[in-house]
Amino acid sequence: MKRTLILMAVMLVALTASAQQKKFSVYGVGFYNLENLFDTCHDAGKNDSEFLPDGGYHWNGLKYTHKLHNMARALADMGTDVLPKTIGCAVIGVSEVENAKALTDLCNQPELKARNTQFVHIEGPDKRGVDCALLYNPSLFTVRDIKLVPYIYELPADSGRATRGFFTVSGTLGGDHVAIIVNHLPSRFAGSYYRELGARQIKVVVDSLLRDDPDCKVFVMGDMNDDPTNKSMTEGLRGKAEIDKVKDGDMYNPWYNVLAKQGQGTLRYNGSWNLFDQILLSKNLLNQNKEKDFSTLKYWKHHVFKRDYLFQSDGKYKNNPLRTHAGGVWLDGYSDHLPVVVYVAKEQK
Repeated sequence: MKRTLILMAVMLVALTASAQQKKFSVYGVGFYNLENLFDTCHDAGKNDSEFLPDGGYHWNGLKYTHKLHNMARALADMGTDVLPKTIGCAVIGVSEVENAKALTDLCNQPELKARNTQFVHIEGPDKRGVDCALLYNPSLFTVRDIKLVPYIYELPADSGRATRGFFTVSGTLGGDHVAIIVNHLPSRFAGSYYRELGARQIKVVVDSLLRDDPDCKVFVMGDMNDDPTNKSMTEGLRGKAEIDKVKDGDMYNPWYNVLAKQGQGTLRYNGSWNLFDQILLSKNLLNQNKEKDFSTLKYWKHHVFKRDYLFQSDGKYKNNPLRTHAGGVWLDGYSDHLPVVVYVAKEQK
């Protein structure tokens, strides 16, 4: 009964097509960098000392509890600009999560537990201990398979290093086969070469998925540590800014114009916006003809998710994302990144 009610609520959303009203099922697909969601215990082999009670952030039970509540609030609100407040996104990729315990504690927060939010995760090799994962509503999304594809360094000098891989989840959304690749590419300090290398490796995963099933709808999401205009995105992932420019082997990057033309972003540095948090879509998710065909899942629209509580309200950094810590001070905030959401739709039969 609960599953039926949820699906009925999703189906209330309607789109207009060919001058006549049709009903569509609409699903939110999101991504959010949670900015250091660490528990308060040491993980063997991980450099998590800053997030211990006696560490640099004096990370204790009170701070951890507040962080969980704040993250759950934002995650539950994602997608509710379009979808019912009791529904939100069907799936949300997340990054900067320490481990399965932190994810379990997150999903047990009232806002997410009310939706029976579940997660899939594989412990990664990152020395700092931050991983990617996928949260999902099991009434809307069914997991088929998960795997963590390793990031492979090519230079001999990097042979002893390890970083976050490409967390790949295959599943069913709206009756269609979809694959979601959640990423957190190397930092800006590492240099553009390493992000370009990572993007090329992600593209190999995308191409492999589409070879296995040409009808699979692929979402590549994550904190790319690059803007949509950077080489890793435009060349490595072959992300195109316009739907009609997407050819076979390309992906659509709806965030290119959000940054380049609208000046919006997901994180702010020295007063300027960057848009590192992106969701790219495979060509088969697009309507490229005048006659719109929503017989299978198709891209509808996208936005940077914003709420007043996600922003600093005063001081030197007013209108910046409200972080958990800044300048050594606990702000009881959310993240230094804003979430992003794309919406896909499928016509009801």
